[in-house]
Amino acid sequence: MRHDPPAPPPLDVDVLVVGAGISGVDAGCRLAMEDPAPSWALLEARDAIGGTWDLFRYPGVRSDSDMYTLGFPFRPWRGATSIARAEEILRYVHETAEAYGVTERIHLGQRVTGLEWSAHDRRWTVTARRGDGEVLTHRARFVHLATGYYSYESGYVVDFPGRDDFAGPVVHPQHWPEDLALDGRRVVVIGSGATAVTLLPAIVEAGAAHVTMLQRSPGYVVALPNTDGLADLARRLLPAGAAHRAVRAKNVALSTLTYQLLRRYPEGGRRVLRDRLVARLPEGYPVDVHFSPAYDPWDQRVCVAPDGDLLEVLASGDAEVVTGTVDRLVPEGVRLTDGTVVGADVVVTATGLRLEICGGAELVVDGCPVDVPTRHVYKGCMLSDVPNLVLAVGYTNASWTLRADLTARWFGSLRRWMERHGRTVAVPRWDGSGGADRPLLDLTSGYIRRGRHLLPRQGEHAPWRVVQSYAYDLATTRLGRVDDGVLELR
Repeated sequence: MRHDPPAPPPLDVDVLVVGAGISGVDAGCRLAMEDPAPSWALLEARDAIGGTWDLFRYPGVRSDSDMYTLGFPFRPWRGATSIARAEEILRYVHETAEAYGVTERIHLGQRVTGLEWSAHDRRWTVTARRGDGEVLTHRARFVHLATGYYSYESGYVVDFPGRDDFAGPVVHPQHWPEDLALDGRRVVVIGSGATAVTLLPAIVEAGAAHVTMLQRSPGYVVALPNTDGLADLARRLLPAGAAHRAVRAKNVALSTLTYQLLRRYPEGGRRVLRDRLVARLPEGYPVDVHFSPAYDPWDQRVCVAPDGDLLEVLASGDAEVVTGTVDRLVPEGVRLTDGTVVGADVVVTATGLRLEICGGAELVVDGCPVDVPTRHVYKGCMLSDVPNLVLAVGYTNASWTLRADLTARWFGSLRRWMERHGRTVAVPRWDGSGGADRPLLDLTSGYIRRGRHLLPRQGEHAPWRVVQSYAYDLATTRLGRVDDGVLELR
């Protein structure tokens, strides 16, 4: 039986950060670095920090971004690998939180359910519920939502027909059972995204007899080295901080250039990605059947196979890719619409995430509920007509932390400007001049299409456009004016 500790007293702070994942810890570190530092605290719904890197426990769970850009710019990544496993990332996040005094400011087990702004008090009232059902009420001048945009409660679950007929377990990666035995078993992973690409080699490594990635349609996969020779050289020749900054800058430039080339020259990009797979897979492998999507590169994220691990298990025959549509689950496995049965002892439904904004909390401004999907995003981090609130939304084409850290830094600059000029409220005002409405996230991935109606909008013009460019955002957040005529400051 769970026994919750005595309830802490209500908080009344300058800044309340919600979420203790990598974005929240980054925000906390940035607050701790300020001189003088404001009063602040951090609320986390779960009983542990680390967010994604503590929540997911499926085999091989890792980042699909390099740690020199996913890591914090102020704390060098010292790991041997560039694309790190979850346990390494989690240890790094914990160590950073300890080093910057963030851990002692975190209040665990408090799920924020409501945020209500009062123009009279110029404060947010934040309602949080503990595991034992007790409700706490906090107050803050500013709120920083570091809750990401997917639900921690559950992933997207497809109710495949015949699920009760299947003889073995059916699991979703977001809720991986600790006691799930894989040794000597046939495993079918339904899905083709980053999770499925990660799972295949990890399940082979765990001793499965055979693993099948069953995909409805192909996705792009690229093999990248999991060690960075330049990083190793830089760390031998330069102080740790300088080496980290140099490799980070190199990786940002390289990923930006690659993204731009693939978007501007999609046909050439298709050929390059295909040729790289052909060179790594056995002669005659049906690359065009399993790895030639109908969409252009970066219409959806390009999946990374560190050191080509996915391609190695496919080449060895320990794993395979089957492209087809699921009809139903049957006792012996998964039956496709063409009648083929893919034999399985375990079925993993890597069918994606379920989007959720603001961590599921209800927003209210002066008694009126905020319909988040009708609002527009200002500078990628504030909602139109919502005062003193920022939200961390990372890049879709680069590391999440790049954008999250820029948001934390800009938020600090905004508050310091307000302090100097005697202002207490900042609210972006949408008047339609930002151009036509566009979706906040422009990928065509299934989880984004399913949840697009839940997300706020962006415009066509600055400061309402989310451009997915670190260089652009770095310039505008560091050099742009706070009093730009769009942000109402009073």
